Amino acid sequence: QLQLVESGGGLVQPGGSLRLSCAASGFTFNYYSMAWFRQAPGKEREGVSCISGSGGSTNFKDFVKGRFTISRDNAKNTVYLQMNSLKPEDTGIYYCARRKVTGSNCSFSPSMYYWGQGTQVTVSS
Repeated sequence: QLQLVESGGGLVQPGGSLRLSCAASGFTFNYYSMAWFRQAPGKEREGVSCISGSGGSTNFKDFVKGRFTISRDNAKNTVYLQMNSLKPEDTGIYYCARRKVTGSNCSFSPSMYYWGQGTQVTVSS
């Protein structure tokens, strides 16, 4: 049974950093692209970053380029999101997601993913 468990969220001041982790189980981890999405209050869920099954290909939305890094450890079945230079507009619930099909490239279409429960990130002074 697919399970995605996020951790690492919290309250941080503007300009600070957080590292999110997502522990996956119930499937062959390296077969699937993984992604991070976020949802701010009153807004739709949006893609942030994604990574291919091998980790060799990554993609980022423009609003996080140069600030966020995505990586994965296939030996540990874990995907990470390193978030630096955080801004108040980065506040939201961050979700780990797995593509529904194997061998696929990165995508930011929410309908193509299964979701974890999310972890809250709040950027505020």
